[in-house]
Amino acid sequence: TAAAAAAITIHPFLSRPASVLRCGRRVPPLLLLRATSSASDFNITFAEPAPAPSKASRGGPSAQPLVPWIARGADGKPSLHTSPPPDVLQAVAAAEAEAKRAAKRGQRQGPAADAPVASVRVKEKKAAPTAPPKFSKAARRFYNENIKEHEPQRLAKVLAAAGVASRRTCEELIFQGKVTVNGSVCTAPQTKVDISKDSIYVNGNRISKKLPPKLYFAVNKPKGYICSSGEEKSVISLLDDYLKGWNKLQPGVPKPRLFTVGRLDVATTGLIIVTNDGEFAQKVSHPSSNITKEYVVTIDGAVHKKHLVAISGGTVIDGVKVVPDLVEPLDAQADTKRTRLKIVVY
Repeated sequence: TAAAAAAITIHPFLSRPASVLRCGRRVPPLLLLRATSSASDFNITFAEPAPAPSKASRGGPSAQPLVPWIARGADGKPSLHTSPPPDVLQAVAAAEAEAKRAAKRGQRQGPAADAPVASVRVKEKKAAPTAPPKFSKAARRFYNENIKEHEPQRLAKVLAAAGVASRRTCEELIFQGKVTVNGSVCTAPQTKVDISKDSIYVNGNRISKKLPPKLYFAVNKPKGYICSSGEEKSVISLLDDYLKGWNKLQPGVPKPRLFTVGRLDVATTGLIIVTNDGEFAQKVSHPSSNITKEYVVTIDGAVHKKHLVAISGGTVIDGVKVVPDLVEPLDAQADTKRTRLKIVVY
């Protein structure tokens, strides 16, 4: 029969699988023979076809390769992450935002009409981290302007700043040959010296290398005190309690020589500035600084218009005509009926 003939014909091929592979290109007669037989005779089955690749496997988001991130935690140990650390994401986002802002600024400004456009990439250098300043900016400026000495100064000025005496008295001491600089007698007050380097002696006493700091006091002068130093009831004596503790406050620094900026009469009360800064005193008291001084004067008796005109006309002091800037009467106080005037001078 046909089935028996097929079995006889196929048997040699089934016994030698290699022959079937080598003769695969001449199988069509065999396939035609298989079609005439039933599947139950040969017991042949075929594998299921491979599933078609999905869209995701063709390059979709789910097909992206997994990139591990190694980051150190707060304890310093490295750990594996499936996503970038938050600080990296923030840095990337900040860089993108800055690039967008820079592009917008460039669009608003635009290049010059005739200027060539060039692109230059400059590698930014990270500044080395610096420690925060110990003192504030205002404190450093005050120190540099008022305390720190940058250049050599006149000998008379250095002696006055050291508290030896007033500048005029220091000049007299220098003229008298009582001051030596580096072992030699100096008779020129304008000689430039550096107190931190030069050795200065006055009457055999060595001047300290440290100068006292510049001090400023606003004193409400009471009645009966004078502005001259050295007197028992002077304005400077009001600061004796402060100066008594100077050695504890400023060890190794000589006491400052204090004086008043301007003068007030013995019977006058009010604001008076006490300092050891000669330049400051000269600047404040000189008329060219345009700093006004206001006086309230109490007068016995009546004051008429002619008196106000006479006071406004000024007077001559030491050969110089002095004219007040303002003269005006003030309202009478409840406790006294005497006339008061406000006089403003430069």
